[in-house]
Amino acid sequence: MLLAVDAGNTNVVFALVDEGEVRARWRIATDPRRTADEYAVWLHQLLALEGFAAADVTQVIIGTVVPRALHNLTVLAQKYFKVEPLVAGQGAAAWTLRLDVPEPGSVGADRALNALAGHARHQGDLIIVDFGTATTFDVVDFDGSYKGGIIAPGINLSLDALVGAAAKLPRIAIEAPRDRSVVGRTTESQMLIGVYWGYVAMIEGLIARLRSEIGRPAKVVATGGLATLFDQHTHVFDAIEPDLTITGLALLAGQASR
Repeated sequence: MLLAVDAGNTNVVFALVDEGEVRARWRIATDPRRTADEYAVWLHQLLALEGFAAADVTQVIIGTVVPRALHNLTVLAQKYFKVEPLVAGQGAAAWTLRLDVPEPGSVGADRALNALAGHARHQGDLIIVDFGTATTFDVVDFDGSYKGGIIAPGINLSLDALVGAAAKLPRIAIEAPRDRSVVGRTTESQMLIGVYWGYVAMIEGLIARLRSEIGRPAKVVATGGLATLFDQHTHVFDAIEPDLTITGLALLAGQASR
């Protein structure tokens, strides 16, 4: 069984994948100082709760945009799962898609993995929207080439900046508004309208511009924890793929083992 590890700026997601199916997943806050021993204590307990054991893991692949986290995750695989991990974009797990940008080395592993998985699951030109610490928009050509995209502040990052810079504004939860009114009657409702509907407008506007520039019909695939939240009030997404990055890791691991 494959243990796929997606180390992002906010969370590290561990997923057990068996024959392409995600059997279990867990997440923990990203902390580059967290040791392999700390990961192991936490992860072994969660494996047991789901009815699995460390011995069930026969392959590990790591995709990370946090370079400092890689060492301890590598030690975790070596010491506690007795396997040499694959690292997305390196060695046997080198990218199998064309990164058609001036600086291929600067493309984040998560974005390349999303492009790889998106092309494997959907035909034609793609726009992949990933709601993470940052919200990214990635353009994948009909032949599977990664063409570039857009990086925007994530919605929680935007809200943190707003609350941090304005002393009297309260911290609010990000949720879908109860109605479509954009006239807020309280400070909290005005903040939610500004953040939520402002973000919807940004998403729809940027996707419209990307589609216009691509010049061909492009399918929009959304991933990340907040994708379903925005899907409630916009029709711009053609598909929601919560495990797109994990799927990319599984595909890369499968290709590396052939």
